[in-house]
Order: sequence, then structure tokens, then C-alpha cells
Amino acid sequence: MTANGTQKLVTVGKLIWASPWTALGLSVGLLGLATGGHAQRRGRVIEFHGGAVTWLMERLPGARFAVAMTLGHTVLGRSAAMLDVSRAHELVHVRQYELWGPLFVPVYLLCSAVLWIRGKDPHRANPFERQAYDEAP
Repeated sequence: MTANGTQKLVTVGKLIWASPWTALGLSVGLLGLATGGHAQRRGRVIEFHGGAVTWLMERLPGARFAVAMTLGHTVLGRSAAMLDVSRAHELVHVRQYELWGPLFVPVYLLCSAVLWIRGKDPHRANPFERQAYDEAP
């Protein structure tokens, strides 16, 4: 197999490994589209904003800080402008989903719970968020 063929297999593997969360993101995104929202493709990621996506983003726990949220290879944002601002950060999360696959959300939430129990900020101190803040320009 050529190097290019191997790279394509790795890419497909990453897409499949993250696919359970991508499916959830696509479901929310399609609901957003059905309620007046918008979608755009950015490389291997589909971004959604507006409609039910914005409504949901405004009601999530910690919503006053949430401008976007990654689910596999989908990113849900409050608006197109907020997606632009948070894109580099959210792409770090996409790579984390490619590494952790279906385990990403349970491990992320476990880290947040442990931090909260220890009296720390469950979002900012979360190692997944720290990596995203460190790597995003």
C-alpha cells in the first residue's frame, strides 16, 4: 500500500472512530436547519448555527460561556461570527474526538466532575480544554 493509501485509511478510521458523536451533532444540526439555521463545511468538519442550534446552545449548562460546541466532526455554534472566533479551539476538540472516539464525552465529563469535586473550575481546568486553549491561536 502506498503512503497516500495508508493516510486515507487513517483518515477514514478517524471519521469512523468519532462517528457516534458526529451522528449526534448531525442530528442537532439538521434540527437547526429545519428551524431556520445554517450549515457550512470547513475541511472535514460541518458547522451549524442558528435555529434550534442557537436555542440549544443558549440553554446548555454553563451556556453563558458557550459560543460553540464540538461533537465529533460537527461544531454547533450560536452564530456564524462565534464559529469564526472559536474555530481554531474547536478544531483541537475535533482532533481529540479522533483520538478518543466514543470515549471522549464520558472521559471529558469525568474530568470535569473530579475537578468540580476538588473545588476547581470544571471547564477551564479540564485537560481537554486546557489543550484546546493552549493550541488554538
